[in-house]
Amino acid sequence: MTYPIVLTPDDNGSLLVTCPDLPEVTSFGADETDALRHAADAVEEALAARMAHREPIPDPSPAHGLPVVELPPLTAAKIALYKAARERGISKAALGRSLDLHGPQVDRLFNLRHSSKIEQIDRALRVMGKRLEIVVHDAA
Repeated sequence: MTYPIVLTPDDNGSLLVTCPDLPEVTSFGADETDALRHAADAVEEALAARMAHREPIPDPSPAHGLPVVELPPLTAAKIALYKAARERGISKAALGRSLDLHGPQVDRLFNLRHSSKIEQIDRALRVMGKRLEIVVHDAA
């Protein structure tokens, strides 16, 4: 899962980072490498905040030549789980009952900062009639 970002030169030589799909994302970087690193952190933080506030998460738009922030696989899987639960109207409590997990265990499945096991995410998706696929692409 990749989100396109816009890097705009600032008057002090730094780069302003924004994300068309996530208007709350704003960051800076001293150069392109630094800006991309900050962009990745800002995008992940924006997604975590949307999940915490139970807000929708937009699908990434096409990059059309823009640089992109590529989310870590576990983050992408947790976002897919979050979106599936919203789509199906399944609460964390209901998911916990289906998986025989306690509240804090379910919360960790949705916490982007927690290193959940991918098997746990897959199991939760299967409860919702979804399945997790892993696809490998050639590096650009």
